[in-house]
Amino acid sequence: MNRRNFIALTAGAAAAGYGIGYFLPKTRADELFLRPPGAVKNFESLCIKCGQCVQVCPYHSIGLLDIAQGYSNGTSYIDAHERGCYLCDLFPCVLACPSGALDHATTQISDVKMGVGVLRGREACLAYKNENVNLNGITKMLERKIYNDREQAVKDAVQNSVDKPCDLCVSLCPVGDVAIAMAKSDGRNLPEFKQGCVGCGVCAEVCPAQIIDIAPNRGYDEIYKG
Repeated sequence: MNRRNFIALTAGAAAAGYGIGYFLPKTRADELFLRPPGAVKNFESLCIKCGQCVQVCPYHSIGLLDIAQGYSNGTSYIDAHERGCYLCDLFPCVLACPSGALDHATTQISDVKMGVGVLRGREACLAYKNENVNLNGITKMLERKIYNDREQAVKDAVQNSVDKPCDLCVSLCPVGDVAIAMAKSDGRNLPEFKQGCVGCGVCAEVCPAQIIDIAPNRGYDEIYKG
């Protein structure tokens, strides 16, 4: 197949996927699942399930929903408890999207609106309990297969936190302290989500107690001021 035919075939597939997605009945998947950065409001309609975003993600954060999700089968999502989105430079997932499901106007972190973090069960938070990070809480992250230097840097940061006060959710947040910071609660440290949180999910991934969730496609005010 020559280059011209390949481009025509790709364009045809994108158009067909868009047409099918536009007319088929929709689900609530965009409310239930965390989508890659730059996801538009009608993401589920526009995603042609090509998997290009999955292939280019350097952190292996993006997966595809399986057949159990019905219509949404094959659309891309992020399971933050497995691997959050590190909001890497140039957003390769966005650039790779051929259908417009990921908005190509997403060029910087402030453009991202994936959702917002939510802390549950503060009594289990190591920082709140004034406990250090121990191997039991991070074994899964340390045993995960590593493919590149970026993933290795995350693993090293987690490894270096052992026997130190836990602040992984704050120290590894790719957005910074405008998104999450340690605050005092009853005289003890506790992570607090702030207006700048974009719902990337890194905090949920690296929390040893696994007490952080991401509310997909929700804004800060909806959760904390609603």
